Amino acid sequence: MDAYRGFVMLLMMAEVLNLRQMKKNFPGDAFWDFLAFHQDHVAWRGCSLHDLIQPSFSFLVGVALPFSLASRAGRAEPLWLGWLHAIWRAFLLVALGVFLRSMGKPQTNFTFEDTLSQIGLGYVFLYGLGRLRLRWQWGAFGLLLIGYWLAFAMYPLPGPEFDYKAVNGLASEQRPTGFAAHWDKNTNAAWSFDVWLLNQFPRGSHYPCNRGGYATLSFIPTLATMILGLLAGGWLRTLTTPRARIARFVAVGLAFLASGWLLDTTGLCPNVKRIWTPAWVLFSGGWCFLLLSGFTALLDTGLPGGWAFLLKVIGANSIAAYVGEHLIKGFVFDSFKIHFGANVFAQFGRYEPLASGITLLVVFWLILWWMYRRKVFVRI
Repeated sequence: MDAYRGFVMLLMMAEVLNLRQMKKNFPGDAFWDFLAFHQDHVAWRGCSLHDLIQPSFSFLVGVALPFSLASRAGRAEPLWLGWLHAIWRAFLLVALGVFLRSMGKPQTNFTFEDTLSQIGLGYVFLYGLGRLRLRWQWGAFGLLLIGYWLAFAMYPLPGPEFDYKAVNGLASEQRPTGFAAHWDKNTNAAWSFDVWLLNQFPRGSHYPCNRGGYATLSFIPTLATMILGLLAGGWLRTLTTPRARIARFVAVGLAFLASGWLLDTTGLCPNVKRIWTPAWVLFSGGWCFLLLSGFTALLDTGLPGGWAFLLKVIGANSIAAYVGEHLIKGFVFDSFKIHFGANVFAQFGRYEPLASGITLLVVFWLILWWMYRRKVFVRI
């Protein structure tokens, strides 16, 4: 789990490599075009490697829960104490997400689309489901997907006079049409809810939309993704051999991938990460199971696993890595310029973004390694 979590956090931290700028520096180069595509979110429909960061992080929260519950049971911890911790953890995650989204803003920016906030909003429900039997977990998963699909499908489409340019920003060829238009950007049920909810908080001006299309209510299908992780965590604990685990994860992963693809292809539900559609839950969940199977095969079957140490250092302190990437990136970069000259990275020419990014990644990893060596682990 630490290796998979570390891989996910490394993908997020690697944004400092600024591969989009490298693509601009080498126009028409297929290599940089490919890397830049997978270090960015797709405009609306579809999937890149970068789009799998948040579902993987959410999925792994669910994977870890059965182990946490087993540990609490082994300590004979009172039931009320576990619930209290779950509520406190949920509050801290939501608050930390709001804090990070407020960086650089003139006042507290009350939005709840950050990964940590999304996990926090659903965590208490996940904790409760973790104490129930398997059939209740599957039932909750299906109910969440069907209910969320219905909420969007039944929300009326905008009239002919609607100003799409004011809230949408999608190119005409990117906008879903027909029945799939119920999942268009900033014209859907989740967008409407946010226009009401977020304007209840103090803000400098009226909240019209999230320019990326992200929404608070995405925590509902994100909870479904965490339930998939909960199921996977249960299988990790109960399936006794790595081969059985790998076979189960691969079979379930392929089934979910196919289901998500089919919903998108038929137009019944587009595959959109930004609003976490049910098709996205299935499609991204399929990838999460396949990635988990891959790490299980590499690390639990007797193969040499020393290579994973780099990832484990990051995964063991994922919260510190997530928050640190937001808080100290500018400080580290400015420190190099102060002590080694303003043009310290300019000598690399067109590779300047890559050179500065690799330097920052090394510094981030060394900080996490220092914490790992001293057994300093940030937990919520």
